[in-house]
Amino acid sequence: MSLKILIIEDEPDIRKNLEYNLSREGYSVLTAASIAEAEQLIYSNNLSLILLDLMLPDGSGLDLCKKMKSDPNVQNLPIIILTAKDDEVDKVVGFELGADDYVTKPFSVRELILRIKAVLKRGDNKKDIVEIDRQFGDLKIDIDSHEVYVDGDLVNLTALEFKLLIQLVDRRGRVQSREQLLADVWGYSAEVTTRTVDTHIKRLREKLGSMGKYVQTIRGVGYKFSRSPDQ
Repeated sequence: MSLKILIIEDEPDIRKNLEYNLSREGYSVLTAASIAEAEQLIYSNNLSLILLDLMLPDGSGLDLCKKMKSDPNVQNLPIIILTAKDDEVDKVVGFELGADDYVTKPFSVRELILRIKAVLKRGDNKKDIVEIDRQFGDLKIDIDSHEVYVDGDLVNLTALEFKLLIQLVDRRGRVQSREQLLADVWGYSAEVTTRTVDTHIKRLREKLGSMGKYVQTIRGVGYKFSRSPDQ
């Protein structure tokens, strides 16, 4: 059975172009031009991923994203946001709401397909593995419950922020390039260029509060997590 992708886009040319190219890749494609139309398809189909435009005729795609991520029935459905808006605030809000990626128009269809495959691959790699908790000073990471605490207070991280934090903490003291993080956390190939890492690192630091200082920027190279809480 082919994977099913829903395109929520009100511009006919873009919608038809995406439908054509994704169908050529072997995906089963559904399309919607509005939030109302999309909601009917979301809850009546077994979808694998959603491509979501932000500027829709009957509302904001961010509102639909927020609604889905608060609904246990569809909250794990991957969402890639498509929009003509190249605003950092919109990107942060999109990621904060749980979107898996953010692509600004005009975009390369080939690159978008690579991103789609990477997001779907991340979903395939999720397995129930019993792991020990991570403790780093006032930072505690509960793997089984996907919960993070700083000085006893729960920190609300998205799934990608959680995975990024684990990647940094498990390799603390070692510098990781943006390309390495893109490959290991997002599953992107070297062909994809994106500022996703920088956006997530910035947001992760803010959410970690007093522990955010341990996520260090190594100029011209990438990022690393301090080797010990004393550093």
